[in-house]
Amino acid sequence: MAQEIERKFLVDGDYKSHASSSSHIVQGYISSDAGRTVRVRLRDDRAYLTIKGPSTDGGMSRFEWETEIPSRDALQLLTLAQGPLIDKRRYLVEVGGHTFEVDEFYGDNEGLTLAEVELSSVDEPFTRPDWLGEEVTGDRRYYNSHLRAYPYKDWK
Repeated sequence: MAQEIERKFLVDGDYKSHASSSSHIVQGYISSDAGRTVRVRLRDDRAYLTIKGPSTDGGMSRFEWETEIPSRDALQLLTLAQGPLIDKRRYLVEVGGHTFEVDEFYGDNEGLTLAEVELSSVDEPFTRPDWLGEEVTGDRRYYNSHLRAYPYKDWK
């Protein structure tokens, strides 16, 4: 079991030319309430079951447990998902010793691009690339579990 510490940002600029890889992700939420989530994710040809606790430290930290599961099991579990599935492409971008995960959303969240950087402590410094926009850490609107129920297309 681990504590996840991350900061989240809107993206404003070219990150793709700096990406070392990308993968397609489809994920659904079996349960999501009071900041706790049970998520099933297909990432290319691999699948994962993840449980996350409520956020602390202004949205920067939360308990996270994840295990790989067979893809066929994930496909079955996704039929139990609440609301629509999240569909996105994730780009990995190395900057100053940290890996930024940049998610470009599709479907009802098309037009939204977010970057996350995982840290070892809440006050760990990191290099901020020029394509990083406004910080949205702790803003629940940008949580994937929230985007499935309140998609970006409806924000305008």
